[in-house]
This record gives sequence, structure tokens and C-alpha cells, in this order.
Amino acid sequence: MSPFASIVYPFRWSLLDSGMNIHSACRSGKKLPLSIQGVKEGLEIKMVAVQQERSGREHILNTARDLFTTHGFHQTSMAELAAAAKISVGQIYRLFKGKEDIIEALIGADMKDRIGKIEELRLRLEAGRINIEQTFEHLVLLSLRDKDEALSFDILAEALRNRPVGETVSAMFQRFRHFLRDFACVANPALSGEALDGAEEVILACIFGLGHRSLSLPNLSDECTARHAAQMIVAALKGVS
Repeated sequence: MSPFASIVYPFRWSLLDSGMNIHSACRSGKKLPLSIQGVKEGLEIKMVAVQQERSGREHILNTARDLFTTHGFHQTSMAELAAAAKISVGQIYRLFKGKEDIIEALIGADMKDRIGKIEELRLRLEAGRINIEQTFEHLVLLSLRDKDEALSFDILAEALRNRPVGETVSAMFQRFRHFLRDFACVANPALSGEALDGAEEVILACIFGLGHRSLSLPNLSDECTARHAAQMIVAALKGVS
């Protein structure tokens, strides 16, 4: 049972026991029985608590993202994070087990956002609103416009040392690979087997590498780079037999 269901169900059954439902009570304007009022008040308190916890987690994660990007993951202490977030260290530990848990939450949030955007690209492609070259162009732009480059390197370094973090990062890449295979097959429906595996690896390397190009002092804008990269990727895919 979900947390939300565990909150709602007691209220629901109390109403049924009294021969009422939420809609009839609202329409009649009658006061709810005292037993149900107690459940209702408890429901409201729990919902506020859930909202506060969610808000607290987001606040800590946003602050952590800024600090980790500026100072580094290992260089940022929990005391510094608490001071920057203007909360106590104890409040952080009530929501997160430690810095590793915060890193995993950041990866999860980023993955959810990125996958959502890629899923939207796939839907636009399937609807014929964009072609495969435009799809890859937008895909590359997503990486080029990622402003957390320093944090990404820090997370990758931690992922190589820390198994739980590494598994979270690997799960993110696995979902990303699934989309790349689909897009590669749209560009060249004949791709299969080792050729498709190879296409997946090369595309992933290209997009991942382009997302970390700032220190190479690029000559082209993000938009121009994405356009040329998409043209080359599609041309390469079509040329594979």
C-alpha cells in the first residue's frame, strides 16, 4: 500500500461505517461525526507533514547541488550544507542517511527530468512532428545545456568508488541506452545484433562526450554543434550495413 493510500483509507472506511461518503457530506453541508472529524484532522496533519518533508528534501537537494558543484562532494561537510540550507544537521539526517544518499537523490531527480524530456522527444518523433535528425539534435542539446558539468564529474568519480552510487548511475545509463537503440533503428531499420550494439555505444559516447566539452574551448555554439553532430550521427547510422 502506498503512503498516500495508508492516509486516505482510514478516512474512507470511517465514512462508510457512518453511512456517508465524502461527496454526500460535502453536498449536504452536515457536520461529520466526531469520529470522522478526528480521522479528517489526522489526514490533514499527515498530508501537511508529507508536503513539508517533500519541500524539505527539495530544499536540501537544491542547496547540496550548489555546494557540491562549487566546492566538490567530498570537500563539502554536512555542517556546511546545514549552514547553507539554514537548518540543523539533525534535520538533514532525518531526511537523508548521509551524503551518499543525497547524491543518489540528485541522480534520481536528474534522471527523472532527463528521461521525461527524452520520452517527449520520442512522442514527437512518433507523431511525425520532428524527424530523426531533429531528434538527435535535441538530444545533443540536452547534454550541451547541462550546467552541472563539474558535479557530473564528481558524481562519476564517486560512482567508481562507491557501489550504491555506481549502481544508481548505471541504472540511469541503461534507461538512456534504451532510447538510443530505438532512435538508431528509426535512422536505419536494418540495424540489429552487433551492429546495433556498436551504434548504441558510439552514440552514447558522442552525446556523453559533447556534454563535457567546456574545458576543450569549443569554437561552435551549442546549437551549431548539436546540428552538425545530429547530421553526422544519422549519416553514420544510415551507412552501417
